[in-house]
Amino acid sequence: MKNNRMPRGPLIVGIVAGAVLCLLWSSHPGASKALAAQPPPNATNNTNQQLAALQTEINRLKGIVGDQSHAMADVGYHFANLWFAGEKKNWPLAKFYFDETRAHVSWSIRVIPVRKDSAGREVDLKPIWEAIDSSLFTQIETAIQQKDIESFKAAYRGAMEGCYSCHKTSSKPYLRPQIPTVPPQPIINFDPEAKWPE
Repeated sequence: MKNNRMPRGPLIVGIVAGAVLCLLWSSHPGASKALAAQPPPNATNNTNQQLAALQTEINRLKGIVGDQSHAMADVGYHFANLWFAGEKKNWPLAKFYFDETRAHVSWSIRVIPVRKDSAGREVDLKPIWEAIDSSLFTQIETAIQQKDIESFKAAYRGAMEGCYSCHKTSSKPYLRPQIPTVPPQPIINFDPEAKWPE
């Protein structure tokens, strides 16, 4: 009968030689860094695919998000309702519309923080808003807290002038705010003593 087994000598020499080479290579200072630096198979492909998917999603969201005029339409809605709530001395409702106005102005500035005026100069809206908010809008807030109708009306008019100054600085002097004459939303009852249902 023939012996089909391979001679053990060359096999053992091959294993030992392979082990020695592995040890020598792994003890080399740059070997572990080289291994660590290499991405696992398909990692580069996966990363590129993820980045492409994220860019596609960002582009989709940019296409559906409202522009600054939408945010400012909300500002106008809340600021007008603020006037009627204050005029009726419905201070909790006035505080609500004041907070909404302030939040929506901030939102509109996040949408477009820097505009170009008609001469092509950049107009940074954030510091303009911060100045108006910390002075003129704070006066409205104080009047609401103190439940002072005369101070409220004066502060409201002052804030409106401040808003118009921002419009002019942004080369939009044709956006002239005015004291509202009718509420933008007739479904809201501004009477602080109103009962439900009527």
